[in-house]
Amino acid sequence: MTTLLERPTTAPPAAPDAGPRTRWRDRVRRHRHTLLYVLPLLALTAVVSRFGMAGSPQRIDDEGTYTAQAYAVEKLGTLTHYTYWYDHPPLGWVQIAGWTWLTDGFDRYDVSVLAAREAMVAFHVVAAALLWVLARRLDLGRPAAAVALVLFALSPLSLQFSRTVYLDNVALPWLIAAFVLALSRQRQLLAFAGSALCFGVAVLSKETFLLVLPFLAWQMWRSAGADTRRYTLSVAGSLLTLVLSAYALFALVKGEVFPGRDRVSLFEGIAFQLVSREDSGSVLDRTSQAGRSVAVWLTLDPVLPVAAVVAGLVALTVSRLRVYAVTFLALTAVVFKPGYLPVPYVVVLLPFAALLVAAVVDLGVRRGGRWVTALTVVASVVAAVVAVPLWAVQQRGLFLADLDRPLREAQTWITQNVDRGDRLLVDDASWVDLVEAGFPRQDVVWYYKADTDSDVSALAPGGWTDYDYVLVTQALRRSIDTAPTVQDALDNSTRTAIFGSGENQVEVYRVDDRGRQAIDEAVQRDQQARTAAGQALLENPRLRLSDQAASQLRDGEVDARLVSLLAQVSSETTIEVADFPAVFGEDGQVPRRTLTVTSVDGEPVDSAAGDDLVASIRGQVGSFAPQEAARDDGELIVRYAGADPTDLLPATTP
Repeated sequence: MTTLLERPTTAPPAAPDAGPRTRWRDRVRRHRHTLLYVLPLLALTAVVSRFGMAGSPQRIDDEGTYTAQAYAVEKLGTLTHYTYWYDHPPLGWVQIAGWTWLTDGFDRYDVSVLAAREAMVAFHVVAAALLWVLARRLDLGRPAAAVALVLFALSPLSLQFSRTVYLDNVALPWLIAAFVLALSRQRQLLAFAGSALCFGVAVLSKETFLLVLPFLAWQMWRSAGADTRRYTLSVAGSLLTLVLSAYALFALVKGEVFPGRDRVSLFEGIAFQLVSREDSGSVLDRTSQAGRSVAVWLTLDPVLPVAAVVAGLVALTVSRLRVYAVTFLALTAVVFKPGYLPVPYVVVLLPFAALLVAAVVDLGVRRGGRWVTALTVVASVVAAVVAVPLWAVQQRGLFLADLDRPLREAQTWITQNVDRGDRLLVDDASWVDLVEAGFPRQDVVWYYKADTDSDVSALAPGGWTDYDYVLVTQALRRSIDTAPTVQDALDNSTRTAIFGSGENQVEVYRVDDRGRQAIDEAVQRDQQARTAAGQALLENPRLRLSDQAASQLRDGEVDARLVSLLAQVSSETTIEVADFPAVFGEDGQVPRRTLTVTSVDGEPVDSAAGDDLVASIRGQVGSFAPQEAARDDGELIVRYAGADPTDLLPATTP
């Protein structure tokens, strides 16, 4: 009996250590309910963000700038495509460059901004996943966390801004990660250190996120254990200071901390952001920049912002939500302060808005009394009834509209009709595409740099006279008052092509250094010469014209090169001309430079007579050498390159 009661002298054999596959299987089994929620929602987030991103919203200048800077990092081995002047920390577009490098984005897309928009989709999905984690750490149930994620993914306001190439979108997942780690109750030293590092990356991606620092510190203070609070917060603060100091150290190593002659400086960059930027005006003034920005936000989605403000006020009474309520309300109050209001400022508000709405609904349904629960349900249903039709209209536009088409068409026209030796003033949204199309970097000039970058001015000592074309977009039209070189170029130019209409309209202007009066006189002389030559050509019996083609010749609408070509080839050959079609995008101010021939000496254009005619046309030299002379579907198409007709020889009278 004594033997049976004694403890064994040897320990029982240990259970075999589970392998990596078994451990992963156990984790999946343990979190299967969460995965059933999260994976479909993240897939939904990715799909709605990615679908339609090529057409809407229309490309803007800021997107082009950050895309071009990422392109410079990856392809050119420089920090920016122009002189880096400390307007923003570079870490944001360095991360975009990392994505495009890993995914070969710039080589996969014809429109370079789309490679950067794809990166925005990736950052948005990561932010959505972290928002789920944050909601769960704040004790929201899975359905409520799912609501927060859906609001964040499907709100048209979030959808438009999350797919636009803004540095705020790069910084956002880092900010949410910082709050997730700040809520940690275990291994707080390591968690707070990670939170500080994430927040540092967020600030070095977009400096305005520094506004959130007091609220993150407050969350750390509340989460920290009383006996270790001083130590953990000191470590976190030291790490954050170290990370942010790296930016100043970068400027110090380059000798660019303080202003100096012919150099940029960190001091000037910070002063520009904090002091020198033009005041956006009052949000209550719909004609001001701030008023227009807020109007755009509320047009896209009036429901989520209003619901979030109400939810924020309610959440002030809940201890675990108070930090986030104060954060959202304080950041919202910044919108009303005087000074500069960045258009994408709303990005930092969106995750907090979605979180607070979901949290307050969850609180009312799960923990409220009967009347509170009923009121919460009714309010939620009313909000949904209002939001769904409004969201549907905006989402339809974001998914189906092709607002970027005019700019794509203008770029295509430039690549097909502008000589690679010409210099262009362009919107930065087109800079990478035109460089990739073969235009030398120094000849594709972002209009903003024409008056603000001494290196660019040195390459154009003649000012506006050193440019040949101007690509006019909405961004350029709005900035023309601060761009004197561009204004002078447009004052001394003629419109060559036009694409789209309204605010999305894109125009191409050809600059003429002879001045406005000389341009008008030359255009008038050219018009008179083309009219006289065209009317004379109508008397040639070997030239058989359709009624439309005859009218175009009679009215002087046909390019002088085509008139001269027809006079030459019809001297010995009978040809039938169907039309002088306009090149797409070129309006009535531009002579028609395309010819359609349907027969030669009474025979099809594919005959031997057609072969002789094609050979004769292709044998033209100098200014009269055509860009294209090809037969297609029973027609001979002859097209001349785009050119200023007043630079050509006078039209020959047949």
